[in-house]
Amino acid sequence: MKKTNFDRYLEQQLKDPAFAARFKQAGEAWDVALQLAALREQAGLSQQQLAALLKTSQQQISRLESPGYEGHSLSMLRRVATALKARVRVVIEPEPAEPFRVAEEPTPYRTKRRARETS
Repeated sequence: MKKTNFDRYLEQQLKDPAFAARFKQAGEAWDVALQLAALREQAGLSQQQLAALLKTSQQQISRLESPGYEGHSLSMLRRVATALKARVRVVIEPEPAEPFRVAEEPTPYRTKRRARETS
């Protein structure tokens, strides 16, 4: 598949560790938002109806389902999950180990054979 300009731009931006960390974090928030919205819709509830069940506002449900929102509390996620007959599962795992890298590429080592001296 041919890379688009955006693919090349993103690839370049992801080389910056700070950008890569923010990008990953945004992806995690996006996942939470999509899961909450999908579970609510699967239950056949509007945001307003879910808010009434939780005794909160529709705006709060909208915020929880927003991909840019990162203020999810574990207690609120549990309340939403209970109302939607689901469960919350949090996984915290270590980052994969970075492979050992050398600053420079190794120089190939070559030796010349000396001609054998004949006696």
